[in-house]
Amino acid sequence: MASQSSSKIAIYGAIGANVAIAISKFVAAFFTGSSAMLSEGIHSLVDSGNGLLILFGVHQAQKPANPRHPFGRSKELYFWSLIVAILVFSVGGGMSFYEGIEHIKHPAPITDPTWNYWVLGLSLVFEGISCFLAFREFNKSRGEAGFWATLGRSKDPSVFAILMEDLAALLGLTIALAGVYFGHQFANSYLDGAASICIGVLLVSVAVFLIYKTKGLLVGEGVAEETLDALEALARQQPGVEQIRRPLTMYLGPQDVVLALDVDFHDHLSAVEVEKTVDELQDRIRAKYPEFKRIFIEATGLAGKQRNPLAPPDPTSTPI
Repeated sequence: MASQSSSKIAIYGAIGANVAIAISKFVAAFFTGSSAMLSEGIHSLVDSGNGLLILFGVHQAQKPANPRHPFGRSKELYFWSLIVAILVFSVGGGMSFYEGIEHIKHPAPITDPTWNYWVLGLSLVFEGISCFLAFREFNKSRGEAGFWATLGRSKDPSVFAILMEDLAALLGLTIALAGVYFGHQFANSYLDGAASICIGVLLVSVAVFLIYKTKGLLVGEGVAEETLDALEALARQQPGVEQIRRPLTMYLGPQDVVLALDVDFHDHLSAVEVEKTVDELQDRIRAKYPEFKRIFIEATGLAGKQRNPLAPPDPTSTPI
């Protein structure tokens, strides 16, 4: 719960910053006619909506299990994160491309860039604060790993999606600032349009990354190979376990993983001893990996044959 609360703080910070920044950017774009500034305003407005969608996904994912959703609704966070990625791609990237091309086809000189400089400077400050909050939450699960390695293994869209959007916002602001400055400095309005196109490329790139991440989680991504190796080693060390097949896992949510184990127990164990061994093994796994909320262990030693834990139940075997 503490992790979820801190994630929400980062989301609230991003929403608040983006709403204020979007309003100021649209005002500046209206008075100056800057295409890059209008693109940045659209970007901030989309980011505000995206933060609300992710916040809604976090809320939905916390709903308890019921007969219609026996495993809970943790995957809703991944669904709404995919919607966010699509919006970044279509609305953010698409509108930035459109505005940039239109400004190049029909260039309009920036009469007074002062508005733009003030808004971009304040936006950099607010986005920096929002990015700091997101990066602080991101670092909690980072450990000794590098930035890109941690980003690749992260399963929490409320952390990595907000962080990527904040980083894209900071880079987009830098691009917009460069477009406004050099466009006014050299009296070349085409540079402002080019900056808008560059912002579009940036947003599309971020969207593709988010789509790739959430797609894998939605279709049933499992834990990392090193975690599977550790689980297998942990099970083999359990007294009474004779053989174990490769564990099967699937993320339902950032801290909600399903684990299925197909285990052969020593033939001399009684049913009571097998049940005790299963309980001990589950306790050891949860102590080391609390994210495994549901552990299913198929005990095949009693029937004297192997079964796939995903196969239909066999009346001659004794699942635990």
